[in-house]
Amino acid sequence: MVESGTSMRTPIPIGEAANPPFAKLPEPATLFRLRAQRFAILSEDHPLRPYLRFMAGLCEAQHRVQDGLPEPEMPPADVVSRASSFGMPPLDRNAFTADKTFGVTLDRFFALAPQIEMPDTAREALARVTACDAAGRETLLRGVLAAAAPVEALGEHMFMAAAVQVHFARLAARLDAKALKPVGEGACPVCGGPPVSSAVVGWRGAHGTRFCACALCSTLWHVVRIKCTLCGSTKGVAYQEIENGPGAGLVRAETCDTCGLYVKLLQNIADPMLDPVADDVATLALDLLLREAGTYRRGAVNPFLLGY
Repeated sequence: MVESGTSMRTPIPIGEAANPPFAKLPEPATLFRLRAQRFAILSEDHPLRPYLRFMAGLCEAQHRVQDGLPEPEMPPADVVSRASSFGMPPLDRNAFTADKTFGVTLDRFFALAPQIEMPDTAREALARVTACDAAGRETLLRGVLAAAAPVEALGEHMFMAAAVQVHFARLAARLDAKALKPVGEGACPVCGGPPVSSAVVGWRGAHGTRFCACALCSTLWHVVRIKCTLCGSTKGVAYQEIENGPGAGLVRAETCDTCGLYVKLLQNIADPMLDPVADDVATLALDLLLREAGTYRRGAVNPFLLGY
């Protein structure tokens, strides 16, 4: 594993000064299919090939489940306005109440999921979550929204999280991105959740800037570089990667000595195909090395990496 300091800057092409938007909302119609394709590409000749193939199937199911879903119930305009006034996320995950569309999404997703190629342990977990009563589903839902899962129910949590991601991405897509405001360090401006990873992008008008990706609703929000995405500190920020390993040169762990946490930083500016969820999973080896070193703890949340 190699470590670098805080000099990781990418020059902005002349005539393309960056003026990034604060937030970019997800596009559910393409989000999950593109993620499925990325997982499939990453699975080729990868030590985690069976799991990455399973993830490709899971994301394809997330895409397919949207066909014909009813409109989600958006919060009233006055609630959204009040949340903005008080620096709160408009789709606060802690205040989420399941509506009819969420129930339909769950039922359809659990009906589609058996078609996915998966290991026996995952299929057993799917059977258990499908058989859950209303109280059991509510418990799993609250665990997903709190970004926490009991060790004995990691598989059930994963399937629930996949369905919840679809619902929240559809909700987020219907907001006004220009009305969004910061709600705190390391918090998604839409739902208040933690990031799954961050990325330096090459978009026109935002070339060389960094965006965090929400683990739940897939909203992207701008965070200045050379700054911890979780605590906001600019001291003791460094970058680590596995030399010649998965994601080498494209995925680094941004570590912070102030809070002792790290979040992966993807170089989308070099490869626009990098995905905040898929490439996080595919570089699990980096997480394992950092955990073995014991200096930093993972500060990002990925429901498909819980337990590692």
